[in-house]
Amino acid sequence: MNQETNITADAVALQERDEFRAQGWLKLVAPAKVNLHLAIGRRRDDGYHEATTVMHALTLHDVVYVRHKLFDAPDQGEPLVRMVSCGDVVAPDLPSRDNIAAKAVKALAQLLGRDDADVEVRIEKNIPAQGGLGGGSSNAAAALVGAAQLWGAGPDHPAVEEAARSLGSDVAFFLHGGCSLYEGTGEVFVRALEPSKQAVALVKPQGGVSTAEAYRTFDAQPQPVPDDVANRVQSAQRAAEVALFNNLAPASESLMPELTRVREWLESQPQTQGALLCGSGATTFAPCNSFADACKVVAEARKLGYWARATSFGSLRVMKVSS
Repeated sequence: MNQETNITADAVALQERDEFRAQGWLKLVAPAKVNLHLAIGRRRDDGYHEATTVMHALTLHDVVYVRHKLFDAPDQGEPLVRMVSCGDVVAPDLPSRDNIAAKAVKALAQLLGRDDADVEVRIEKNIPAQGGLGGGSSNAAAALVGAAQLWGAGPDHPAVEEAARSLGSDVAFFLHGGCSLYEGTGEVFVRALEPSKQAVALVKPQGGVSTAEAYRTFDAQPQPVPDDVANRVQSAQRAAEVALFNNLAPASESLMPELTRVREWLESQPQTQGALLCGSGATTFAPCNSFADACKVVAEARKLGYWARATSFGSLRVMKVSS
């Protein structure tokens, strides 16, 4: 790319930022995540499973815009959420009321005594749906942070965390980002771990796995957690010390055999350092020796017809980047 092209691209990007700012939007980043460690335990009487997990943020992220709704906007009785497809990622076609970002705004509005119908959210999707990468939860966390700022509460207001926890443990994780160990049903924060900056290749076949069906399959044939794996994660202080582990993966792979082929293919690549399914799927991630190596793996995966993206671990969390 020559200098003139760079200058033109920069000018277009600046113009777009100025237009969004003039229209009253707050701009936030909403990162993806993977589970370095996911140890599912017994099913409790309330239907939830005991879980120990280490979640790690990625630099791959959606872009979320939040503003006060315009007077002529539709759906005046509830938050308005629009999702936009970006590149090879197709945004789910959901009505606003069914979007977890709208549910997040409504939960926060109730806690703060505000009018949730005042808020409009625009989500540019770079994180694929049905991937186990937490895109929806991250979008919800971004909607919370954006709405809190619109209402003068700020991102650190206790109501933001309370609303996040009411929506699921993943949502609360994205308020802090980085890398952390959780227990309980995956919602009880134990401690933060030093994040990694290692490159990662993400590979996802078409379709997805029903999380509910994956858990039903797991319950029919539970996978025990080896003592050495459990002990290692409890003593880990850095992400690099966590051994990749997911005892829900066999259930998902049995429901979608293509996931086994993706994992085995990734494990066979000389540039990777293991591979693991993200939650119940359907994305498999593989730490790589370098970002260049991750790009090589991604290029080969795309030749096989898979969605694939090179990214890296990071300390990113949901945060406002402009207003």
